Amino acid sequence: MSDPVARASGQVQVEYHAFHLADAGEYTQPSFHPRNGLIFSKPGLAVVLAGVNSGPVDVTVEICRGAVALPGPAEAWDEVVDHSIESLTGDMRVAAMMDAPPELPVLTPFGPGPYRIRVHARGRDRAHDAHVTDPVEAFLLQVWPGLREPDLIHRHSDSYGRSMRQTTQTLPCQVTPPEAAEEDWRRAADARLRRRGT
Repeated sequence: MSDPVARASGQVQVEYHAFHLADAGEYTQPSFHPRNGLIFSKPGLAVVLAGVNSGPVDVTVEICRGAVALPGPAEAWDEVVDHSIESLTGDMRVAAMMDAPPELPVLTPFGPGPYRIRVHARGRDRAHDAHVTDPVEAFLLQVWPGLREPDLIHRHSDSYGRSMRQTTQTLPCQVTPPEAAEEDWRRAADARLRRRGT
């Protein structure tokens, strides 16, 4: 298991119940399909779901060289999910949709390719759908290089996440085949990770 090589905290402005993890120039949100109730993504951009409609949330970022152990009991958080993201540029950052980006470390400093992110959330039920001026929610994002894998659920306990998962069950499944060039890029990125011994 790996210790963080970088760690920082800050406030991120939420709009429409979300903030982004985005490569430069990637602003088009993927189809709304929050299967795990917390994060969904496409190559170059991920969407993290917040309970508040708008306002600041506290975000801590930890960047690691390899997979990290759960930080004590998962019960310290309402939701904890491992999810695979992909950076097209190696410069994916936490981003606010309508505000200046927070001063947090680059999430993908080991280059383009697939990464795993463990998203922790706490407090999403405290001011659901409200517009807040002070943070009532906290998120911890732990990121490390890792091959694409299915989501791994460590904890699901808040009402907001449950409502998002129920919403997903009623949405029609829309699967768009990836472009051939995108598939080639993914295979090459996976091969780079395997050569690094990840």
